[in-house]
Amino acid sequence: MTKKSIIPAGTGKPLAPYVPGSMADNILYVSGTLAFDKDNNVVHVGDAEAQTRHVLESIKSVVEAAGGTMDDITFNTILLRDWEDYAAINQVYAEYFAGEKPARYCIQCGLVKPDALVEIASVAHVDQG
Repeated sequence: MTKKSIIPAGTGKPLAPYVPGSMADNILYVSGTLAFDKDNNVVHVGDAEAQTRHVLESIKSVVEAAGGTMDDITFNTILLRDWEDYAAINQVYAEYFAGEKPARYCIQCGLVKPDALVEIASVAHVDQG
């Protein structure tokens, strides 16, 4: 097995010992992604739509750095702080996955920073040929 870290240009230092993405045998694992700026401050506080868009743009940058597109994502894990934000998160999510939908699951839980409303982790199959 070959394994390669995927770190898009401009990525800030992570809060913990991980990388934004890890590619192994054409499978890209994108770490749980929150709406952080380069200094790990939560952006768009109180706005689930804007945080979801920020998270998905960050995921998109990891997938593209690995040579893929959002269409290559086959599975998403969605963590949300409050079910009240579920509709807003889904509205933005549907924009990024307008065609064939990836499998996913969604749970409510506490997130690493109190102002974070959504976290998404992804798996993509990226053709390296």
